[in-house]
Amino acid sequence: MEIQAPILITFIGYLALMMGIGLWAYKKTDSVDDYILGGRKMGPAVTALSVGASDMSGWLLLGLPGAVYLGGLGEAWIGFGLVFGAWLNWLFVAKRLRIYTQLADNSLTLPDFFENRFNDNHGLLKLVSAVTILVFFTFYASSGMVGGAILFEKVFGLDYTLALVIGSVIIVSYTFVGGFFAVSWTDFFQGCLMLIALLIVPVSIFSHAETQTNLQTLDPAMLSFVSEQTTVIGLVSLLAWGLGYFGQPHILSRFMAIGSANDLRLSRRIAMSWMIIALIGALATGLAGTLYFANTPLDNPETVFIHLAHAAFNPWIGGLLIAAILSAIMSTIDSQLLVCSSVITEDFYRKWLRPQASSKELMLVGRIGVIAIAIIAGVFALDPNSSVLGLVSYAWAGFGAAFGPVVLLSLFWQNYSRNGAVATIIVGAVTVVVWKQLSGGIFDLYEIVPGFVLASITGIMFSKISPPNDAVKAEFLAFNAELKAK
Repeated sequence: MEIQAPILITFIGYLALMMGIGLWAYKKTDSVDDYILGGRKMGPAVTALSVGASDMSGWLLLGLPGAVYLGGLGEAWIGFGLVFGAWLNWLFVAKRLRIYTQLADNSLTLPDFFENRFNDNHGLLKLVSAVTILVFFTFYASSGMVGGAILFEKVFGLDYTLALVIGSVIIVSYTFVGGFFAVSWTDFFQGCLMLIALLIVPVSIFSHAETQTNLQTLDPAMLSFVSEQTTVIGLVSLLAWGLGYFGQPHILSRFMAIGSANDLRLSRRIAMSWMIIALIGALATGLAGTLYFANTPLDNPETVFIHLAHAAFNPWIGGLLIAAILSAIMSTIDSQLLVCSSVITEDFYRKWLRPQASSKELMLVGRIGVIAIAIIAGVFALDPNSSVLGLVSYAWAGFGAAFGPVVLLSLFWQNYSRNGAVATIIVGAVTVVVWKQLSGGIFDLYEIVPGFVLASITGIMFSKISPPNDAVKAEFLAFNAELKAK
């Protein structure tokens, strides 16, 4: 693509806005609590769009439209599974987690919460949780960096490696400076821009005469939600994406940070409305790409949104729409980097190295952690043939299987024990890794399904064999009483 001045100016203006938010957030960040969870002061609208934007990532504007461009509306089953899973997460997990994490010695991270929930004085549960988060988030952040590199490569004609470096530096900069405030408020604006883009692009493309002409020759299978290639395993795998929500640290941290648990109902309504509209827009964008480029197929399906924005709009509008892709990518990577930074700060440095570290020292360690994780993720992203959807699916399954059962059992079952939680995380993570290496037959089932099921069974079995002590049970009952009071 030829670089056009309006696109470049739009990009620079957008990036300046993100950095301005980062600097504003820096002034509001006075303690490690502010850096990690924004002091638990986030409003319902910011929380809702921050959840949506950090959840969907570049997958929403690159991976999903690309999948529909190739396979038609049969790929929509992922969306159905995600909507249902997200709704259940808001309905059953959000309020309990917000209240319980504050009661559990103001837990700032998931590993911190698990340790306090089970009174684990040995630190084993926190260590296992923290290592799992760092491993899978490295892959997750890598997927976003691949998406960012593809964007800069296609739009500005840059070498892939140079594009990767530029995109990574931009994202790391405001996360490094502003912490949770910066991440949440940039997510808010990015979520708005993503939604606008996903509405404008398909509506405009479907109004083109060329698109309407090609619609007459479209393969009917592209419009079907079930085709001859659809299998039970494939359908279950797509729907099973919804299971992942219960274990995603970057999403759960938003529930923990909202100002009041009573705001979660309004936040849920905003978030679910945004999510449903955005998914419909992504599906329509992929289908629009199939029609618009019917005679000139794309080499990389995941660039369909970029090519549509460039081909069908004037450079100023096209630049704004392409900036929406950057928004999607940035909104997830910044959240992932912040969670990793929080884990390094709270669950490694303060836990094992410097228990008496000052708040300023911990914020410095957290910022250094952002850079370290970004560098490691960038190394994984160096392969230009990496698939955004492939990397996301692996990390999503890892978190869903390792942490989803732990979160649910911790919040709803008083007889869940520390040993059960440790076993749950290990079995969930290992199952995902091993299952991913196998292929054919039943092993084509998305790895989150066996991981989630086996991890849940293991956690229950170990808790039966090694039940929690009376103090842990008493604290859980006290939490339930507090929850009913609110």
